Amino acid sequence: MIADLPQDALLQRYRAQGAYTDCFAIDVPGQVGHDAFVEAFYTTAVFKLERLLLALFAARPSRDTEARELASGQRQQFAAWSVEGRAPGQLLMCDYAGSTRSWLMAAPAGQGTRLYFGSAVVRSRQGGVFRALLGFHKLYSRILLRAAASRVRKAG
Repeated sequence: MIADLPQDALLQRYRAQGAYTDCFAIDVPGQVGHDAFVEAFYTTAVFKLERLLLALFAARPSRDTEARELASGQRQQFAAWSVEGRAPGQLLMCDYAGSTRSWLMAAPAGQGTRLYFGSAVVRSRQGGVFRALLGFHKLYSRILLRAAASRVRKAG
């Protein structure tokens, strides 16, 4: 599930700057549009828990309809993130503090689609707290990506 960051990934600029970056990928059968992937990612039960926490503790509420609008390009902000960049099949989001980036990409892979999820930490001392949370972040990233893949499979 850990993958190399594609050369054309919008997240590459942060890797080039020396920021922490990661990339996870999963293949699903059939053709999955980027908009379907983005909507599925942000509307899984797992991510809805994160959205609830953001609403309660950061006053950043969000709804499924907003996730759909983000996916279709009609919205530039969603929960604690704003759109930093879009490219064919890609979305790069920046958190409200400007410290992290989240990246989603859907690309053809044989008879199916490869779904990517990656992150960048651009402002961090990368000290003990960062290292302590890194294991959780990697596990959570895998869980989020699997949940989104499951959701797009069910949607057909």
